[in-house]
Amino acid sequence: MSTEPMTPPPALELRCGGLHLTVQRVPVWLVSLITTAGGIGAAWWVNP
Repeated sequence: MSTEPMTPPPALELRCGGLHLTVQRVPVWLVSLITTAGGIGAAWWVNP
């Protein structure tokens, strides 16, 4: 057995040709921003 600590898998891994993007942890402010923008967009779409 190995005594090394297990590293968690990345939250997001994007591979496209030569581009390799790895995000270990998604920031809370980014989740809040996306959620707020989605809510505003949905309200704008529904309300004529």
